[in-house]
Amino acid sequence: MFRVELGSSPSVGMLVEVKRLALRRRVWFRSLSRVERGVIDLTVKCVDIIKSGKLAKVVTAIIEKLQSAMEGTLEKMVKAVGLPLARKVSDIAVNWGNRLAEVWADDLKFARYLAVNLGVGK
Repeated sequence: MFRVELGSSPSVGMLVEVKRLALRRRVWFRSLSRVERGVIDLTVKCVDIIKSGKLAKVVTAIIEKLQSAMEGTLEKMVKAVGLPLARKVSDIAVNWGNRLAEVWADDLKFARYLAVNLGVGK
């Protein structure tokens, strides 16, 4: 989706894209307060580059809130159930001698497979 790296501030172009996605997925008004929406709108209109550390911190928090709101049920369950289960399966396979199974622990596709097969995504 979109990601703000630690130590960097989000770009104004990124804020425009985030807003567009949030409006498209119908979470812009539902998940953000009037003040949060105003912060994003004013930042886009009035700033070319975010230089203020405080503004960057506030905008990053709002972006993370939107990202969480746009995340689907399956993605949430993959993180909550699929990844821990993938780690357990990986540990068991490694203990049985399969050294290649170490990469399963962080494989999102494998975690999604496990979550769907448990019936979590239905």
